[in-house]
Amino acid sequence: MKILKYLITTFIIFGALFAVAYFIKTNSKSIEEYKTESPFISSVEQKTVVTGKVIPEDEVEIKPQISGIIQELFVEEGDNVNEGDLLAKVKVVPNEASLNSAKGRVASLKIILDNSKIEYERNKLLFEKEIISKQDFQNASLNFNRASQDLANAKSDLEVILLGSAGGSSTANTNIRATVAGTVLEIPVEAGDQVVESNTFNAGTTIATIADLNKMIFEGKIDESEVEKLKIEMPLVINLGAIQNKDFKAKLKFIAPKGNEEQGTVKFKIEADVFLDNSINVRAGYSANASLVLEKKDSIMVISEALLQFDKSDDAYVEIEKTNQKFERIKIETGISDGINIEILSGLDMNDKIKVWNETKPEKIGDEDDDDEDDFDD
Repeated sequence: MKILKYLITTFIIFGALFAVAYFIKTNSKSIEEYKTESPFISSVEQKTVVTGKVIPEDEVEIKPQISGIIQELFVEEGDNVNEGDLLAKVKVVPNEASLNSAKGRVASLKIILDNSKIEYERNKLLFEKEIISKQDFQNASLNFNRASQDLANAKSDLEVILLGSAGGSSTANTNIRATVAGTVLEIPVEAGDQVVESNTFNAGTTIATIADLNKMIFEGKIDESEVEKLKIEMPLVINLGAIQNKDFKAKLKFIAPKGNEEQGTVKFKIEADVFLDNSINVRAGYSANASLVLEKKDSIMVISEALLQFDKSDDAYVEIEKTNQKFERIKIETGISDGINIEILSGLDMNDKIKVWNETKPEKIGDEDDDDEDDFDD
């Protein structure tokens, strides 16, 4: 029984000694030391990226000048056309009310002409017999000529309603031609579709859309917080989603004077001329990103942006070393940033040593070996 007590007492003593030894060992390791960095002189470019697309500078919608039905199409989407090329033929379908009105006017003016002719011939005989004056005869002649002209005009109007043009075309159609040279982007109609003429009260039906794909622009929207930093003719670098590893230069040409609210933020439309590479086929509507340098400063005091810390009021500060591994919090004023380095406007000197507070330390192989040896010795 005594032997058992001695064994238990011995185990307790050895356990206590082991615990004390372990505590001393774990607490005898050196206190963690923070690295420091000092401000340095560098250049900073503040950039932004605008999302948008590339589109033709000008798109022309070709519309008929008379209503009717598409009789035939002569081009397809993607075809290149010259100014004046025939795109389609429209068969005229007269408006019933307009047709009846024009026919009635022709009939009415024909009656007036017949009466004017009778009056003219009667006054001519009277004038030859010197029964009426020359003035009376001239008035009759004028009325006859006016009636003849009115009837001719009414017949021309009727012909336009019937045929689409005056001049006696034997086929009831009108030709739709390209007004500009370029590529046919879209043909939203087919043969047999009804089209409406373009006039003051109606935009009309688009038969084809034509654009010059050699003159493209970038169109995007920029946030209101950055728009005031833009200037006309600023350079841009365009990246297209459909064309990898290729940059296109561009020049800013338009900044919208009015912004539009989108999802709680105000955006301003911008446009830039894109300088294309003739060896690459750029299609209208490609998605694109435009990179702009909003501001650039050379030879300024900067620090790594990773050294910044922020208090509850979102004020920036850093910790600088006053004595050996003794740090003091210092508020600073910052300027522009490129996402890596940030400008220091006030609060720091070039000789200050700034605490690297968020350094990711690699695991030390030597420490592992020491631990293994200690375990082995134990």
